[in-house]
Formats: sequence, structure tokens, C-alpha cells
Amino acid sequence: MASAKLVVLYPYPQDVDAFERAYTEEHVPMVNENTMKGITKFVATKVVGTADGSAPPFYRMAELHFPSLETLKECASSASAQEAVHTRSRFPAEGNRSSSSQRRRPQPSE
Repeated sequence: MASAKLVVLYPYPQDVDAFERAYTEEHVPMVNENTMKGITKFVATKVVGTADGSAPPFYRMAELHFPSLETLKECASSASAQEAVHTRSRFPAEGNRSSSSQRRRPQPSE
């Protein structure tokens, strides 16, 4: 049976420092073999730029690898996975970037 991967894309956060603190100290520790039954690999990526030099559309990406789609589905329906999903929803995104009250994204060249 073919392996499966769940990809989570995180929009640019309103407060990068608060996001990083919550993501690394609270959220990432929830992703392990004990809480995510069947996971074989976890990759956390910070998006720093794009090929054309424009601001990236996402701030972070997480990849959760499983041996099969069935294993991924079983894990996703577990209480520990649902807790991780709800924790992720606490990270507010930038929203409408045209608002002057929003923090400006750094450009890749900065």
C-alpha cells in the first residue's frame, strides 16, 4: 500500500515571535510517535522566500508522513490529533494585508 502525507500550511502570523514560541514549545511537541499513532516522519519548514523574490504566501509548512492513507485517517480522528488541530487554530494569521495595523512581512532580501 502507498504511503500518505498530510501537509499543513501556516499563514504569516500577526506576531512572529509569539507564533514561534507557541509553535516550537507547545504545538510541535504534540507531534510524536506517542501522540500521533502511526506517524513515520515529521518535517517542519519555515518558508523564507519564493523563486521570484516575492513575499511567501505561507510562513511555515508541516509535513506528517504515514505508511498508508488508512493510518493517516486513523491518526487524524484521534483525540491527540484533534487537540493538535485545535492548538493550531490559536495562531492568528495576518489577515488582510492592506490594513495599516498589520505587521509588514519582511522581504527575502531583508
